[in-house]
Amino acid sequence: MNSRIWCSEVTVITTLGLFIITAIAEIVGCYLPYLWLKKGASAWVLLPTAISLALFAWLLTLHPTAAGRVYAAYGGVYVTIAIVWLWGVDGIQPHRWDLAGVGLMLAGMAVIMFAPR
Repeated sequence: MNSRIWCSEVTVITTLGLFIITAIAEIVGCYLPYLWLKKGASAWVLLPTAISLALFAWLLTLHPTAAGRVYAAYGGVYVTIAIVWLWGVDGIQPHRWDLAGVGLMLAGMAVIMFAPR
């Protein structure tokens, strides 16, 4: 492998995988209270909510770079997973503009996380 490559495939896959798991934890932690407040779910959903949000915060600490950079880049993956959630859980098919926004967000995330420093 060329030593001049600025980011290894393993780093990209690991970072994206960690961001995806983090986004799912955050969305679940926000969706469950929504079910309680808007859809009449039991208040017991607040227990997994707390666990999910604690997991979300912990997962963000696992990246070996500056916290602000991680938070900024994570936003791009979060938006992507939120659109997937919109389709898979809410049953609403994303519009082409949603998908264009996802593309822009992921491009921004890649620049922030994987640019050479």
